[in-house]
Amino acid sequence: MTDFSSIRSAAEIKSAYANATQTKTSQSGIPQADMAEKTNSFSQMVAEAAAGAVETVRTGDQTAIAGVSGNATVQQVVEATMAMESTVQVSVALRDKLVEAYQEVLRMPI
Repeated sequence: MTDFSSIRSAAEIKSAYANATQTKTSQSGIPQADMAEKTNSFSQMVAEAAAGAVETVRTGDQTAIAGVSGNATVQQVVEATMAMESTVQVSVALRDKLVEAYQEVLRMPI
């Protein structure tokens, strides 16, 4: 099983996004942000988005287990399952786009 301890919370995703949108503007009006800061912010954003997806799936599983044992209502189970299904669909679509982009880069002539 994969260790998800390095995955961040949704609040950290929002702060990383806010940091990425803040840029310094030169006199010519061209935004110039520090490349290391952008890289850090993007990698943090991706890690935090993955953490949110994992948390949604875990919550869905826990709610389904609670529903089977009678500790959650049918509506709660359906809502958690729908959120989990949506998260998985978005994750798969994102993976497919990343693989497609990687394949396009490989096809580029050198």
